[in-house]
Amino acid sequence: MPDADDIDALARSAAHGDPAALDALLLAVRPEALRLCARFLPNREDAEEACQDTLLALANGITRFEGRSSFRTWLHRLAANRARSTYRTLRRRCRLEAGGLPLPDRPDPRRTSVVAGTRLDLLDAFDAVRPDLAEVVALRDVLGLSYPEIAELLDVPVGTVKSRLHLARHQVRQRLGADAG
Repeated sequence: MPDADDIDALARSAAHGDPAALDALLLAVRPEALRLCARFLPNREDAEEACQDTLLALANGITRFEGRSSFRTWLHRLAANRARSTYRTLRRRCRLEAGGLPLPDRPDPRRTSVVAGTRLDLLDAFDAVRPDLAEVVALRDVLGLSYPEIAELLDVPVGTVKSRLHLARHQVRQRLGADAG
């Protein structure tokens, strides 16, 4: 796998319209995109679907990559957003297939690991907070980006990242606490 400098160079070339660089970039980052999506989605097939959506978003949006942040950081944002979007789509699809019958709010512990159930609860909690707050907490607490990386990626001051993160964590904790009761 190419190192970060090689990936950044491929991203810059792809952003300037080089189709060979885009193909090489997609191939190089696919394992990382899948790993990032799997941090959100406990089911391998769901993570694969989110990964494909991430790569498609990357291919369609690469010309908007400005290099303000590292490509890796930009990929993290794409993967987080696509994984959350995939989860919402899967949940809607499941509701439609249930034919109006209510879905269980909590995963069945006999059929779902604790980690998987926790991730699903977290994704539901993310949907209950403003998108800008959910994005910050996902980038920091799920994907592990630093405050400066998030600030650079979102083009906001570090203090804004910290305040959004504080508010998001408070709201997510409230949501998770309400679901537990």
